[in-house]
Amino acid sequence: MSTLPEGTRAHRAEGDARPPVRCAIVTVSDTRAEATDESGTLMQELLTREGHRVTTYALLRNDETMVREHVRALLAREDVDAVLLTGGTGLGSRDRTVEAVRPLLDKELPGFGELFRVISYQDQIGAAAILSRALAGGAGGKLVVSLPGSKAAVELALTRILLPELRHVMRELAR
Repeated sequence: MSTLPEGTRAHRAEGDARPPVRCAIVTVSDTRAEATDESGTLMQELLTREGHRVTTYALLRNDETMVREHVRALLAREDVDAVLLTGGTGLGSRDRTVEAVRPLLDKELPGFGELFRVISYQDQIGAAAILSRALAGGAGGKLVVSLPGSKAAVELALTRILLPELRHVMRELAR
């Protein structure tokens, strides 16, 4: 968007001056192993390509309590600014990542999920976008993002939404 309001341009410029974001990546899956985790691997590649740091990576099974406690522990770490999860966001009975993460959020960013679903609808999967429960929000001054487990969803969310605004989001969370 080329005609951003002056205030938005100024906030983005302040965000761009911030240090790289230190990210924790969590893949939630009952079927993937580290060697077959294409989504988590892509997330790491895209973040580091943009100059951010991946401080930790974990692969957890679809267990609501385990995921919640792991994310809670990540949020307590000094070397983590953002927790990015992939997987467990569908409608299946084992998909409980959203339920694990939402109670940890101080503020939800509904626009993230809304925009993700719009772009998914337009560019990737059509009406099946209604099945996505992508979620983002702030927790204790840190960012938490929960994405679907597909590689295409991770690429779309990071390249089109998250990476262009990540430092701006972190600026806002630090205020």
